[in-house]
Amino acid sequence: MWNWGLANSSNTNTTLPAVNIRETAENFEVEMAAPGMNKEDFRIELEDNQLRIGSEKRTENRLREGERYTRREFSYQSFQRSFTLPKDVVDVDQIHAKYENGVLHLLIPKKEEAKQKPPRMIEIK
Repeated sequence: MWNWGLANSSNTNTTLPAVNIRETAENFEVEMAAPGMNKEDFRIELEDNQLRIGSEKRTENRLREGERYTRREFSYQSFQRSFTLPKDVVDVDQIHAKYENGVLHLLIPKKEEAKQKPPRMIEIK
């Protein structure tokens, strides 16, 4: 098992989305809870072995021409989470992401040579 080397930041002092990371024999599976967002709000980048997941979302309550207001609220959310992927283990060209029901899913396949193999029986002669 190796260390994901988590690095996190938020530009707006908001809570960072919770992350689950699961390892199977074939893949690493990342789930990030981010309800209320759209897939267009995310930015996922891979540079060297550094996987960065970020988001920036602005919401403005717009008023129609001629309207007055005594209070107007803006919402701005921004975060970035970074993960160091293990060298020579991950097939970086096959990483897939989807956003569904408030959860961002990333499937990070392992290279064939890095996949866990079942124990091999050795015959005794």
